[in-house]
Amino acid sequence: MRWTVLDSPIGEFSVASDGANVCGAAFGRVDAAADEPGDALSRQAVTELRAYFAGELTAFTVPVSMPRGSDFERAVWREMTKIPYGETLTYGEVARLVGDPGAARAVGVACNRNPVPVIVPCHRIVGVGGKLVGFGGGLPRKVTLLELEAGVALRHAWS
Repeated sequence: MRWTVLDSPIGEFSVASDGANVCGAAFGRVDAAADEPGDALSRQAVTELRAYFAGELTAFTVPVSMPRGSDFERAVWREMTKIPYGETLTYGEVARLVGDPGAARAVGVACNRNPVPVIVPCHRIVGVGGKLVGFGGGLPRKVTLLELEAGVALRHAWS
């Protein structure tokens, strides 16, 4: 796995590729991260992330692999990828979608364990009534990501 770091509106952001899939992302600089992407997939991931942060990309196309995680976590991560850009679901709504309506807290744990944040958009999951609670990257980053997407979605709706 090779890590690359890029500057973004949420600070340094690291992304990892195994050459075939994006298999990791992290807020901040991962110790082994290089400033320049090494392989074609890393370059594509960095290009897509830069476009996303610039408000020019609303759907990632890089292949993603998540080799770890329980069946429940994987189900939650799959549901995350279905949440439309600029929209949110609550932890409880995601719990219902994965077939375990009482598992809202477990959805929160799965969000925290998401190995590819931003690309697999755990920031789109919020508390009851849209309350901003819990985010592995910190709530200010979650707010920035949601504001970015809301602004872009609004511009698209009005154009």
